[in-house]
Amino acid sequence: MILSSIVAASLNNGIGKNNQLPWHLPADLKFFKTTTMGRPVVMGRKTFQSIGRTLPGRKNVVITRDHSFNENKEFNIEVVPSIETAISNLKDEEEVFIIGGGEIFQQSMNLVDTIYLTVVHTTIDADVFFPEIDTDLFKKVWEEAHEADEKNNFAYTFQKFVRK
Repeated sequence: MILSSIVAASLNNGIGKNNQLPWHLPADLKFFKTTTMGRPVVMGRKTFQSIGRTLPGRKNVVITRDHSFNENKEFNIEVVPSIETAISNLKDEEEVFIIGGGEIFQQSMNLVDTIYLTVVHTTIDADVFFPEIDTDLFKKVWEEAHEADEKNNFAYTFQKFVRK
């Protein structure tokens, strides 16, 4: 199994504020959807609640220590207590995506093989951050820059890192 993280982060590694994405970048949302479609996505409870629904076409796994979360099975999700349990349950998958939030990214950073990073060319007042990518451990293998346009308020760069 390939374990990947996928995230959009500002120049100061901010990824969220008040449990919300701090920007609206349709191109990044399309990249996220295309890249993760058909693959399991693993996220923390707060990330799931900020999305507000399951992501279609993907198995949704939510990590939480709250044993009562989703007891009424309102959502079609798998609830697990840890990143290790999520990975163990998904070991037969070809690729699994960690999609947030900050704590889950931090906990999985030493486990991931690939990082898909969208650098949003702005600095934000964030309260959640993506961990620094250690370039001794990861090598950038792809990059594609885009200017801001009528749909995307900020310039952004798609990047892919793989573990050395």
